[in-house]
Order: sequence, then C-alpha cells, then structure tokens
Amino acid sequence: MLTLRKSAERGLADHGWLRSFHTFSFADYYDPAHMGFGNLRVINEDRVAPGTGFGTHGHRDMEIVSYVLDGELAHQDSMGNGAAIRPGEVQRMTAGTGVRHSEFNHAEGQSTHFLQIWLLPDQLGREPGYEQKAFPAEDKRGRLRLVASPDGREGSVTLHADASLRAGLFDGAETAELTLDPARKTWVHLARGSLSVNGQPLQAGDALGLSGEPRLVLSGGQGAEVLVFDLAA
Repeated sequence: MLTLRKSAERGLADHGWLRSFHTFSFADYYDPAHMGFGNLRVINEDRVAPGTGFGTHGHRDMEIVSYVLDGELAHQDSMGNGAAIRPGEVQRMTAGTGVRHSEFNHAEGQSTHFLQIWLLPDQLGREPGYEQKAFPAEDKRGRLRLVASPDGREGSVTLHADASLRAGLFDGAETAELTLDPARKTWVHLARGSLSVNGQPLQAGDALGLSGEPRLVLSGGQGAEVLVFDLAA
C-alpha cells in the first residue's frame, strides 16, 4: 500500500523569521489524519532567516535528527555541546530525561534550510545524548547511504529508536533498489528535486509511505535528494 503526502497539503507556519512546513501534526497545526507514520512523529522543513533562530527550549523522551540542506545551523545544548551543522551532516540528539538547546543561523546573507525530524524512542527516560557525523555527497551519489541506525553500523549515527535512515542523491539514469520487510513501514521524503518512487512521481517536499511492500525502487531523479526511513509498524 502506498500513501502519498503532497508538499502543498502540509501544514504551514510562517513566523517571519521562520517558515516551516509540517508533514505531520505539530504545534498549532493539527491534522488527525496525519499524526505520524509508524514511530516517525515529525518532519518539519524549516527555513530560518539570517541572524535568527530558536532560543533555548526543552525536549524530553524523543530522538531528534537534524539534516541541513543549505546554510548552517549553530547548536548549543545543556549537555555542553556546541557545533555548527552543515550540509551533508546528520545530528542526533537524545532528549531522554530532559535537555535544553538552541539553534541559530548566524549568517548575515543566507537562510538556513533544514529538516527537523522526531522519532519515538525505544524506551523512555534515557540519559540525554548527542552525536553528529558528516556524510560526503559522493557516498550518497546514486545510492542510499545509511546515515542513522539503532546499532550505528556502517559508520552511521546511532539512533535510540527502532528505525533507520538512509539518504541518497539521484540524477538521470541513476537508480536504486532496496528490499523491504513488509511487516515494517517505509517513509520516503523528497527533500529537493524530482524522483519516481515505486512508479509514483514525487516533487520536492512530497513524501510517500509504504506499508506491506516488498521493495523500494527509485528512478528518474532530477536534482533529487531523498531520505528513506525504515520504521517500526
């Protein structure tokens, strides 16, 4: 079964300094038909204006992944971590028993474009944690590179959730296939460009949920950057 989520149907919050599209219900955007998919709870496509950002705020019991597409995001948290997240880098923050952090775009002339992703953790009350790794474009060109997983295999970021995340870049004749476990769920989010997913054409911001499907086939990409989630049902 395929479930199409069109970009234009997402929730939108425009705060001036922040323009955010919500794939699933979030904050003031409530849609009972889109509360999440498997244990994937949030995908927000955020654009942060130059010199602005999210002030210090708290989270609990959530695995939070940040994936920067353009620009740079400065991160500071109550665990003592401070880093800039750049395109090609994946950051995982385990909120666990509670963490406070801030995120800012300190650039003067460039917006920061990134995806904020929340996954339900495998257990509550974990000790807060943080990890960040870079994945070069050549590692994702024409293939799905594992960038986050429960066991940190293949050099991926470790997730404390029953989920994994792959990222890929596709153009022209480049294709990829992935065998799926029909007992699990798969969510494909197209961050930019265009791409065919199991015969379904997607444009930037579109997503496709797969349930009970035996394989994933990506083809016909044009400037495509795609994220593929393997999720607990």
